Amino acid sequence: MTLTTQQIDQLFSVIKLSIEKGLEGERLQLDLSSFAAQSVEFSQPAATFVTLHHNEALRGCIGSLQAYRSLIEDVAGNAFSAAFQDPRFAPLGKQELAGLEVEHSILSTPQMIEECQTKQHLLDNLVPFEDGLIISGGLRRATFLPSVWSQLPDKSRFVEHLMQKAGIGSWSESILCERYSVSAFQKKWHEIE
Repeated sequence: MTLTTQQIDQLFSVIKLSIEKGLEGERLQLDLSSFAAQSVEFSQPAATFVTLHHNEALRGCIGSLQAYRSLIEDVAGNAFSAAFQDPRFAPLGKQELAGLEVEHSILSTPQMIEECQTKQHLLDNLVPFEDGLIISGGLRRATFLPSVWSQLPDKSRFVEHLMQKAGIGSWSESILCERYSVSAFQKKWHEIE
């Protein structure tokens, strides 16, 4: 999905509204028909992630791996969840807004990596800084967005940390691997209109 600069800015505005409503103890109610009238892309199903950083430290990150609601609904819902429902963090407070940076990512449809019978096969097939990765083993599943490569640029460490996140102790042939790409956009809170 290709978006114009104006559409990207509108998504940031929806993220800001969703978080501001959450700070008031409410959920943002969207008029989907008005967004659809502005842009057909907003009403198309999309999988997104919203990531919040406060003073450059991760502050919340929630998203969808599969498209099941419209782009505008997914961004608004994930913004609220990243700010107030990420189980790793306390709910966002108003005092944190000044140091907040917002990133929203639109994911491509995940594609199965056929060559991942061994960890080495997976490592040989990964493209650092480009691939987002989903690892599934039984009922356990986790993902790293491509932005995580900046913290874990070594392929082996990237995969090991993702396995830890998923709660998968060791590699087995039953592990499924999927890759996806993202279109990611960042803004500081005070830059969002």
